[in-house]
Amino acid sequence: MAMREPHEIPDEEHEQVFQRVCAIDVAKDSGKVCMRVPHESRPGRRLSKVWDVDATFNAVTELADHLVCQGIEMVTVESTSDCWRIWFYLLEARGLKVQLVNARDVKNVPGRPKTDKLDSVWLAKLTEKGLLRPSFVPPKEIRTLRDYTRMRVDLTQERTRHWQRLEKLLEDSLIKVSSVASKLDTVSARDMVEALIAGERNLRVLADLARGKMKAKNAALIEALTGQFDDHHAELARMLLDQIDGLTRQIDQLTVRVEQVLSALPAAQAPRDGDGHGCDCGSDECDHCQMAHILLPALERLDEIPGIAPHIAQVIIAEVGLDMSRFPTAGHLVSWTKLCPRTIQSGAKSRSGQAGKGNPYLKGVLGNAAAAAAKSDTFLGERYRRIVKRRGKLKALVAIARSILVIVWHLLADPSTRFSDLGVDYYANRIDKGKKARNHIRQLEALGFTVALTQAV
Repeated sequence: MAMREPHEIPDEEHEQVFQRVCAIDVAKDSGKVCMRVPHESRPGRRLSKVWDVDATFNAVTELADHLVCQGIEMVTVESTSDCWRIWFYLLEARGLKVQLVNARDVKNVPGRPKTDKLDSVWLAKLTEKGLLRPSFVPPKEIRTLRDYTRMRVDLTQERTRHWQRLEKLLEDSLIKVSSVASKLDTVSARDMVEALIAGERNLRVLADLARGKMKAKNAALIEALTGQFDDHHAELARMLLDQIDGLTRQIDQLTVRVEQVLSALPAAQAPRDGDGHGCDCGSDECDHCQMAHILLPALERLDEIPGIAPHIAQVIIAEVGLDMSRFPTAGHLVSWTKLCPRTIQSGAKSRSGQAGKGNPYLKGVLGNAAAAAAKSDTFLGERYRRIVKRRGKLKALVAIARSILVIVWHLLADPSTRFSDLGVDYYANRIDKGKKARNHIRQLEALGFTVALTQAV
């Protein structure tokens, strides 16, 4: 058999061979530093230098200055909890090229003793040969935005837990108002709880606090408000409502800060003349000016995607950044987010492996966006309804989340791009009528019928 034509696989950017490298095995209070450089007196040989450095601002800054003087080309930092941040941030600030790697990807070497010293040397050897895949660490301004959005998500989840505790407290007092009201955080339900805390026990007075559509449920409300709400329930409910109000104020404050940080990011604004997408001549006949009128900031471009609200777009920008050069293709971004299964191939057999956990904040908002888009009369909604018939709800939602992320990549990769919905009839217009007719004929003939086609007038 003749030899087949070989496939060429170019190295990625991080797969380079470095002459002068450094690796740090991170612990909470210190780090084991290994620097590998060419041997001064023995050509073709390498020399490793290992020492301990305290995980303090001054000590890490001194290490950064030393590495700069030594001409280190690449520094690898092990991602241990949040302890890696002081090393990564300070070394990066001194102009060093730093990569963050997952310890799980570099420690699986059978037969090697496990010590901090050997770990740091092994990291350095892998670094100099370009065998490590770096983790994604956004620039400083995106990290600041990410801190605000993640804190907002955490506080929102904590507020939800307080509402659940309040509902449990009302259940303990035998009050079932949550079975009549859609949610406890509605204005009507909040007024009733406040009246109960204030000492009101007249069921008709409590039911008359209902507003809007709940006024028609007066009889059901009277029945649901009948219980044993006493002073200790009132004291605990007051504490929970105060906690909820405090969290609401903090969430609103974080939302304002997120908007301020986004407005200060040049890359998040609509491209102007400097980006080659518009000019300021003001002429109605100028094509560049007409194009500038339709260019939008990144947040508004993402907001046009079905299912994505402004707060979801803010989280997406905070998690993936605005520079899509970190992800060469949309597939790279999808793979990093863990919205696609891994491929496991051995010989002629190929199967799908588990996708992995991924970024919980990004996957959470994409799941919410997919659930909202699935209910819409758009291309994404129709795509969900087609997939859910044969794959189930969970896999259909993941597929829609992946489609949304691909759209996000294209909108962020090209600031002049705008979202355009393919339409709910996209699939219907692409049906091959002849193929569909042949399938129906084949099914009827399999049942014993003779089919003759006539052209409709």
